[in-house]
Amino acid sequence: MRHLMSPLDLSVEELDTLMDLAGDIEKHPDKYAHICDGKRLATLFYEPSTRTRLSFEAAMMNLGGQVIGFSSADSSSASKGESVADTIRVVSCYADICAMRHPKEGAPLVASMASSIPVINAGDGGHQHPTQTLTDLLTIRSLKGHFDNLTIGLCGDLKFGRTVHSLIEALVRYNNVKFTLISPEELRVPSYIREDVLKKNHVEFQEVERLEDALPDLDILYMTRVQKERFFNEEDYVRMKDFYILDKQKMELAKDDMYILHPLPRVNEIATEVDSDPRAAYFKQAQYGVYVRMALILTLLEVKLPC
Repeated sequence: MRHLMSPLDLSVEELDTLMDLAGDIEKHPDKYAHICDGKRLATLFYEPSTRTRLSFEAAMMNLGGQVIGFSSADSSSASKGESVADTIRVVSCYADICAMRHPKEGAPLVASMASSIPVINAGDGGHQHPTQTLTDLLTIRSLKGHFDNLTIGLCGDLKFGRTVHSLIEALVRYNNVKFTLISPEELRVPSYIREDVLKKNHVEFQEVERLEDALPDLDILYMTRVQKERFFNEEDYVRMKDFYILDKQKMELAKDDMYILHPLPRVNEIATEVDSDPRAAYFKQAQYGVYVRMALILTLLEVKLPC
């Protein structure tokens, strides 16, 4: 039995196999429509989510399975003081696989150690968000055809953005990937990403503050929102929240084949006028999230795949 806590739990070869399976699901959905008949996914979401929770639910239902679970800590026995370990022990009696989101870093890992079913980390605080990373990777590979020799711009909240941290850790395993880290001083990537991931792997990167300076050289621009829920100080959030706004004027500086990704939800950081630009891939990205979660569920459940 395997769990997924981090994108690094999958080797590059396993990632490629997963991407191939997700691509086949996209092309031949009917082939997979009943492959999980009789299986149940438990979605244990201790903090709010729209895309991640609904895409997990859509993924399991597209495979013919069923979904049980809760969408907030208040509607679970956590409100009575039940531990994560006890919750997963109980849920293991009802479901075949579990997706857990929790505000505390490491909570899904604690759950996996007590679980008798596969546990998927659906986001733990500011730490990891592996299925978003799988979604991002599938989107990039589908749009660009490869990961090697790309310049990836990451813009906005690089300090608290778990999607950013996970994506960097996954992409450094490919050849000649370069990063441009675009953020204000207060929201720069944590030192462990800079030192233990980028420098340790001899990955070329630069840190800049102006989005306009970075745009002309990028193959992918990954925008993020400034996350109000990660700030202790309302004043700091208000000062930072509109630091970057991507609009049509700025898009004129970008390559014709540069694509914009965003884990969503967006607030003000991408103007709605950009949505009609063919390079805007963030809603397509949300659809890829369903395919990759379908592939992940099948992989962790070790379901026999159709020919």
